[in-house]
Amino acid sequence: MPKISVLVAVYNTAAYLPQCLDSLLSQTLEDIEVICVDDASTDNSLEVLRQYAERDERIKVFALKENRGQAHARNVGLSHATGDYIGFVDSDDWLSRDALEKVCNSFREDVDCVLFRLLYAYVDGSLKDYKMSSFSTMTGDEAFRESLTWQIHGCYVVRNAIHKAYPYDESQRAYSDDNTTRIHYYYSRKVACCEGVYYYRQQPVSVTRSVSVRRFDFLLANESMRCQLIGIGASDESLRCYETVRWLNLVGVYMFYYLHRSELSATERQHGLEVMHHVWQTITLEQVSPSIKRKFGYMPLRCSWRLFRLQEELYFWLRGLLGRNRETW
Repeated sequence: MPKISVLVAVYNTAAYLPQCLDSLLSQTLEDIEVICVDDASTDNSLEVLRQYAERDERIKVFALKENRGQAHARNVGLSHATGDYIGFVDSDDWLSRDALEKVCNSFREDVDCVLFRLLYAYVDGSLKDYKMSSFSTMTGDEAFRESLTWQIHGCYVVRNAIHKAYPYDESQRAYSDDNTTRIHYYYSRKVACCEGVYYYRQQPVSVTRSVSVRRFDFLLANESMRCQLIGIGASDESLRCYETVRWLNLVGVYMFYYLHRSELSATERQHGLEVMHHVWQTITLEQVSPSIKRKFGYMPLRCSWRLFRLQEELYFWLRGLLGRNRETW
């Protein structure tokens, strides 16, 4: 049984795969398996994967006939993972040479999850640390709460038993895999942090940054997370925190709609409005922070959807005059 199984979901990243795979195969920890799942790529990603598999038996390749999204591809890989610990590396990202060894050294009897040090890697070659308070270990509940507002990131390795019990959330094609991170933290006794580096490539054309109707899936993924929190019996404090996050995200997605609706089709605009209307109706306002609800632009105005939309239109028009409509996705 290998020490660590690394899941690599692949879709049209042939240009970046060599750097990703080379970083895994050159790890100082050799006792690993790399499970690559090609999600019906239309470039030569699958060919690259098979070439690497021929060179190193630690690479296992699985090819899907239909594109189903990253969470599904990772779950296919997860079903074949045999390592003591399981992590992922996106196919356009890479690790420092000692990353997995440092992860392994950070696991203890009561540590169930270990975070990498996360560095954003920009196209100009510059690197920037993920802003996160330094810690050696925290309880799973603490990590869970910190992850609700991404005070800690989601690039980590977790014990096999936890990951197999809680596979990736496939409720949406994008964004919902973040929910799984939070559940893994919740069920960990302790979460540690190490100095092994995960290099997170910043792609201006990624799903989360592009102008696409799929951006509204973010709100539906949030709703799925809410349902899971209720299902696991999360505390009232955690639910209040997350409903406030969901409300902030609703306003944030409305800004995306305000800025980019002319780039969406009429059908896509209608879908976006329907999703936002649904979320506006279903957020539990009693659990949203009162100080947030009193701010212009964030007032629920539950009496009228049209009135709420009028508020958002005026709010983002005024922000635009001040040059403050900047997306942070």
